Amino acid sequence: MNEIICPHCKKAFKVDEAGFADILKQVRDHQFEEEILHRLALAEKEKESAVKLAEAHIKNMLQEQLAKKDRELADLKAHKEIELSQKLSQKESELLQLKAKIDHAETEKKLAISEATKKIEKERDELTNSLKMKETEQALLKKSLTEHYLNELKEKDAIIRHKDEEIALRKDMKQKLSTKMIGETLEQHCETEFNKLRATAFQKAYFEKDNDAKSGSKGDFIYRENDDAGNEIISIMFEMKNEGDETATKKRNEDFLKELDRDRTEKKCEYAVLVSLLELDSEYYNSGIVDVAHKYPKMYVVRPQFFIPIITLLRNAAMNSMQYKAELALVKSQNIDITHFEEKMNRFKEGFARNYDLASRKFKEAIDGIDKTIKELEKTKAALLSSENNLRLANEKTEDLTIKKLTHGNPTMKAKFDELNNPDHGQKNEF
Repeated sequence: MNEIICPHCKKAFKVDEAGFADILKQVRDHQFEEEILHRLALAEKEKESAVKLAEAHIKNMLQEQLAKKDRELADLKAHKEIELSQKLSQKESELLQLKAKIDHAETEKKLAISEATKKIEKERDELTNSLKMKETEQALLKKSLTEHYLNELKEKDAIIRHKDEEIALRKDMKQKLSTKMIGETLEQHCETEFNKLRATAFQKAYFEKDNDAKSGSKGDFIYRENDDAGNEIISIMFEMKNEGDETATKKRNEDFLKELDRDRTEKKCEYAVLVSLLELDSEYYNSGIVDVAHKYPKMYVVRPQFFIPIITLLRNAAMNSMQYKAELALVKSQNIDITHFEEKMNRFKEGFARNYDLASRKFKEAIDGIDKTIKELEKTKAALLSSENNLRLANEKTEDLTIKKLTHGNPTMKAKFDELNNPDHGQKNEF
């Protein structure tokens, strides 16, 4: 670092080596111009002094010679006239030589000025061409960045639109795993799903709305099925609960279990099932068929997509139970050991539990896969929005690019551009 004292304000400030070199170069350039002007002025003064000195010297010599010749005029007039003529010729020759030297010095001065002017003009032309090239490059760069930015925006908008459509599709797919068409009530949906299979899978089943409200409350549907002998195989009390996203007060599944258990008891049904769309974000109820027997016996909570599977599972279990009961009666009547019956019952329970666990796990895996896909799509959308912001900042930086900022921190280039922008620049270079 070098310390410099300002000649005007007398304050000291420090500059680094690069800044000091730039200031020194500017001072040298200025001194060079002043030295040229000073030398030209000195040459002019020397020329005038030499001419005057020569004239004075010649005049003095002539006067002395004339005075001497006047004194010797009487006896050496003819000789002196010849000698004087010779000396005058010699002096005229010397004067011509001196004038030739002066003319030569003048010519050299003009040549030096011309060379210095040509050099400065060449530097000016080079700076002008460089400035034009920089402006052209800046315009091309701005145009290129603008086109690239617009293309990126178009591609980004297309990708975001595609991702939004895919996200909406995934969300709709997930929602359809829990509910059917918007506007169709859950009861209608369940009744429609059952009627689709009534003729093939549930020919002897009774499935109708519960219209008996003598006790003050009633369920939504009752499912009953008897065997050929009129013995009841299974009976289920169904309650359907649906709640839209716009509902202000959100209900919970537990709020309806007690009433459902009372309806099941009053209507003498063996099982109770709550088909619910409440608490859609609950992992507990979204895991599959939820057994709530720890609160109320033989009660389940399922999503609409498990409406038919729960009937099938409970019905098959009941029919197997009826078969085992019949076998047990036969075994008892024949006085046969019931050990094998207990083994079959245990195998059935284990198989039922295994199938139930597999079904619950597969459903949870499907839900987790959809949730993961939605999250990845949302991350992609966020990344595209971030790239749009970066492209916008790059475009703003391009538009904000100016000569002033390009020359910031470079005093040499700044001085050159200031000279080009100064309308008196051309006049200063003329001598």
